[in-house]
Amino acid sequence: MKKLWSRRELSKLVVGAAAVSMASTRSWPESRATVSPSDKAPFPPGFVWGTATSAYQVEGAVNEDGRGVSIWDTFAHTAGKIRGGATGDIADDFYHRYVGDIKLMAELGVKAFRFSIAWPRVFPQGSGAANPKGLDFYKRMILELQRHGIVPYVTLYHWDLPQALQDRGGWENRDTAYRLAEYAGYVSRELGAAGVRHFFTTNEIRSFITSGYERGRDAPGLNLSPKRLAQAKHYAVLGHGLSVQAIRAHSPAGTLVGLAENPTASTPVTESDRDINAARIAMREENAAYLTVILEGRYTPRYLQDLGANAPQFTDAELKIIHSPVDLVGLNIYGPQYVRASDAVAEYEVLQQPATFPHMQSEWLSIGPECLRWTPLLVNDLWKPKAIFITENGCSSDDAPNQSGEIIDLARGMYLRNCIAQLQRAIAAGAPVKGYFVWSLLDNFEWPSGFSERFGIVYVDFANLQRKPKLSFSLYQSIIAKNAI
Repeated sequence: MKKLWSRRELSKLVVGAAAVSMASTRSWPESRATVSPSDKAPFPPGFVWGTATSAYQVEGAVNEDGRGVSIWDTFAHTAGKIRGGATGDIADDFYHRYVGDIKLMAELGVKAFRFSIAWPRVFPQGSGAANPKGLDFYKRMILELQRHGIVPYVTLYHWDLPQALQDRGGWENRDTAYRLAEYAGYVSRELGAAGVRHFFTTNEIRSFITSGYERGRDAPGLNLSPKRLAQAKHYAVLGHGLSVQAIRAHSPAGTLVGLAENPTASTPVTESDRDINAARIAMREENAAYLTVILEGRYTPRYLQDLGANAPQFTDAELKIIHSPVDLVGLNIYGPQYVRASDAVAEYEVLQQPATFPHMQSEWLSIGPECLRWTPLLVNDLWKPKAIFITENGCSSDDAPNQSGEIIDLARGMYLRNCIAQLQRAIAAGAPVKGYFVWSLLDNFEWPSGFSERFGIVYVDFANLQRKPKLSFSLYQSIIAKNAI
């Protein structure tokens, strides 16, 4: 979703429904159509190349060193919830194999690793007494990263809510927001002393609320009413804001704080001024409950009006907390939502993708690399964040060794090459993107899909947990070495 407008001419966001309406008639600078990087256009000096994982998807060791039970432990062990009956009990066994995996990162050439802390390792009951052994694992891993010159980027909550908190209502309970902040303050203090200076509060509030509390596809597997769902969303973004404040209160000077969110990637179906403006409006409205309220400190009038009696209850004080200033905006971007201008009240129309639209192995993952261009540009135009990171981008593919033992994942190579090229166009047009984290380092436990969909640039044989770099590993290695696509 990136806008090719000239760097210094992106207009200021004027918060308010009237301003949004005015935006639909704006003409964008003609120079947007002139940005066309060469085949080897460089990324900015110091651009951060990294890779990413999450705790439940890779760690395993669910019963070791005092770790408590998470909602994903419960969900994965419920019959019929995960394809093939898979669980994260062992996953990639990263808990015991992290030294070798960090060596692979060093070979790849990345200078950053985004990983998440398992909340139930640190607070087995979600709150109360901390478990030092749980955090000791991450301290050992961070030290190993630092030995290889790899900077840790820590995500505090990547979906593994302690089951004890779910038993008290989970994200339907306002208290969970405060327990997240308590956990965030403790971890940021401990890991700050170990040299960590980058924290993301949450990963994809949209996903863990929508898939877990509305559709029942993910843990905890609920199907809430619209009113209960809207309130859970509010408590989740409140948890983010409280956690930002807790991290700032407990971390060393110079610590950078943000969140990683997967915004609806509203992408103009054509590059006409009207469709670009429609995408801008859609970006704000389609993400009203998440990035918009976090970065503006208010729910849009349209969002509240559409919910009507189902709108969440909130206070001005809560909105101020939610709007706590952030240093980093992480964007998890996979595929586009195409929109076009509409003369109707909504001012934009979401276009449904036909059955023949190309996608990766995961049916939800549509191939539309231009969303890596438009998303940062629109986010920057609307909210002017200090820094943007692509905290996840990658794809599933049906990878298997050939007769020579190589994993020639051409589909992933195609996907990454095109996405990264579009990202370069966004940066050339002025988006303040400071880094990119490929998802994922390893094939891993892919939530309800179990081990049937592979996202890694490193192949994992789940029979013996042996690792083998794929062709996409070499492709990404080359991009990092050249700092160019």
